[in-house]
Amino acid sequence: MSGFSLNSEPFTLDRDCEAVMVPQGEPVTLPAGQTGYITQALGGSFTVYVEGNLFRIAGKDADALGKPEPPALELPEDASDEDVEVLIWQQLRTVFDPEIPVNVVELGLVYDVSIDHQDDGQRVVSVKMTLTAPGCGMGEVLIDDARTKIEMIPTVAKADVDLVFDPPWNQLMMSDVAKLETGML
Repeated sequence: MSGFSLNSEPFTLDRDCEAVMVPQGEPVTLPAGQTGYITQALGGSFTVYVEGNLFRIAGKDADALGKPEPPALELPEDASDEDVEVLIWQQLRTVFDPEIPVNVVELGLVYDVSIDHQDDGQRVVSVKMTLTAPGCGMGEVLIDDARTKIEMIPTVAKADVDLVFDPPWNQLMMSDVAKLETGML
């Protein structure tokens, strides 16, 4: 992505805001009054273009952009592991690489999801996922985003998201939706 387009939405930050530089993955603080353009608003996070650089702003900081924070997740009290797994996959579909408008599930980056229980009945979720390239600077950001979004699910006490590279990711792992979105179909 080279910057902003005619579809990009201008913004001025209402307050200082934590962000992550794309693709380096370096955390920064953008100051109140900073102007720029929202280039991507997917999965509850935002990719913004500021002075020639791209940054990712988490959904918890949406208010700084004048946007609403994503709503809290709900789950019935008697939810089964299957119900929780459905919600886990829904949450993983809200994890986006800031440079690619396709979620990590459609990209084929999630290899496995499993659920265990603690003694108190709370759930522990384990996820194995990979990256499109081993040296991706956004890897830790994507892992943290997946972990945070899974831990938002009621009854989930902890999410362990492990980065694996076996099997190596390739474009054949992408869904047809992802291939279409990225122009590979």
